[in-house]
Amino acid sequence: MGSFSIWHWMVVLLVVLLLFGSGKVSNLMGDFAKGIKSFKKNMADDTDASMEASTERPAGTISGPGQTAGAANPQSTAARQG
Repeated sequence: MGSFSIWHWMVVLLVVLLLFGSGKVSNLMGDFAKGIKSFKKNMADDTDASMEASTERPAGTISGPGQTAGAANPQSTAARQG
C-alpha cells in the first residue's frame, strides 16, 4: 500500500493521453496556468473596489445599547428597565 512507482504514473499518463488526446490535455493545462496567473495578479492588486471599507452607514442600521438613533421606541425602553 505504499507509494506508487514511476511506472505506475507513466501508465496513468498514457491512459489519460489515450482517452483525452494530447491537444485537449495541452489546452486544459494552458487554461489552468492562465487561471493561476490571473489569481496571483488579483491577489497582488492593492486597490480592489470590493474590498474597500465603506464609512457610510446603511439607512436601516440599528444602534447599539446606550446610543440614540432618531426616535426611540418607548415600549422597548420600558420593557428593558422593568
